[in-house]
Amino acid sequence: MYFNDVHILLYVLFGTIAAILGQFIDYSSKAFVKENRIFSKETFKEYAKTIIPNYTLIFIMVMSYIALIYKFGIYTDIDKNINLIKYMLVIPLLLCAFYVDFKEQIIPNRLNLLMFEIGIVFVVLNGFSNINIAIDMLYGMIVGGGIFIGITLLGGFIAGKEAMGLGDVKLMGALGLFFGLNTIVAVSVMSFLMGAVVSVALMISKVKKSNEYIPFGPFIVLSAIIAIFIPFEIIFNFLMTIFTLGMYTG
Repeated sequence: MYFNDVHILLYVLFGTIAAILGQFIDYSSKAFVKENRIFSKETFKEYAKTIIPNYTLIFIMVMSYIALIYKFGIYTDIDKNINLIKYMLVIPLLLCAFYVDFKEQIIPNRLNLLMFEIGIVFVVLNGFSNINIAIDMLYGMIVGGGIFIGITLLGGFIAGKEAMGLGDVKLMGALGLFFGLNTIVAVSVMSFLMGAVVSVALMISKVKKSNEYIPFGPFIVLSAIIAIFIPFEIIFNFLMTIFTLGMYTG
């Protein structure tokens, strides 16, 4: 049986891998929170004592991998699988960033560096087949990080404090390597829009006070995942409709 020209057994195989990765993300995230080494016997023994299946992460990972396979397909030619492989690598890292930033209000440098290194590998791989794509990915890194560092500096100048954590800046720079110029701008806009809506809702409901810190990493992660699965044209039209109050017609 095939779905979108991919045999069902491949969905089962990658779903199983995703389930294992979901639990590994739980393990890695807790190691990051405690500032422990991930590949360490001591860290694993400590985790094993209180291990509980994280069904939420497992479910998200399985659904994500199945959706990726359905969208991109699997081909015998490795060059045609480059986007599938790229996003299969970045989604676990995004979920880990979400978890740690939500819990500790920080995105670890090790995590951002790993994402950046993987992104550079894909820039090089794309450069062999299409140099324009590689250049666009580098522009994405510069603009993605540049937007957020600009906001951080502006916030420091106006309010006397950081408006954006440096972990968010590094995360956006790394993601720019995966998404390229246009999409990383869309991710930036979506994350600010989500952040504004949720922040206002939390303050109105008195869950958060106006001077309390709200981690921004989760909004970046959610926006990036949306950008993976929804075509840029749909995202662009949606954002333009919002910001032109419905006057944009495409």
